[in-house]
Amino acid sequence: MTKREVIGRYRGSYLGLFWSFVNPVLMLSVYTFVFSVVFKARLGQDVSGDKIDFALLLFAGLIVFNLFSECISRAHNLILINVNYVKKMIFPLEILPWITLGSALFHAGISVLVLLLFLVGMGHPISWTLLLLPVVILPLLLLIMGLSWLLASVGVFVRDIGQFIGMMLTTLLFLSPIFYPASALPESVRSYLFLNPLTFIIEQTRAVILFGQLPDWHGLVIYYAVAALVAWVGLFWFEKTRKGFADVL
Repeated sequence: MTKREVIGRYRGSYLGLFWSFVNPVLMLSVYTFVFSVVFKARLGQDVSGDKIDFALLLFAGLIVFNLFSECISRAHNLILINVNYVKKMIFPLEILPWITLGSALFHAGISVLVLLLFLVGMGHPISWTLLLLPVVILPLLLLIMGLSWLLASVGVFVRDIGQFIGMMLTTLLFLSPIFYPASALPESVRSYLFLNPLTFIIEQTRAVILFGQLPDWHGLVIYYAVAALVAWVGLFWFEKTRKGFADVL
């Protein structure tokens, strides 16, 4: 079903799956041109003066945000667009968010590949810490699944949730250290930035891919614990409310 989800997105187009590679290449090219040539943007003193640094950091942050956003923005509608699975057959409805996550991971993986190819092409060293990227991303996946189960259930009973999710994702985009570094904020405000669940993962993703640094193990352990709790609560809520899906739909 994940394979069908990925292929179905490009069905009927001439380039087919190749679009999944073209899109991130185009995005990275545009970011490099706009932020390094047009605006002469810099992310901060922690970054070297190379023109492409800001675009690379921006692109790495957006990979994490897009992975989160693609799953969460569709979660509330998963049951509503699969009514037949609810009414006409016995189907493990809890796997529907996994299908969306699998599709999002496929596109995130292509984006990471594009980023690595760009780094190699620019002569940027690739550190072995890249191998730790799955360890950094995994707790985010647990968090995504917990929220997806919760939103999929709530979306059946409260249709307005979709509008709220759209506003929250837009807010998260600008409250995440994507267009600016966390170090650029005053210390009195910086701690609140880490209440955003994406902030820590974005910072750690940049660390292992771009800077060759080890992740913050202590922070990861805490994030794993919280994400696992959210995943358990989300699945528990989904299983408790799924009996009412057929009646509402």
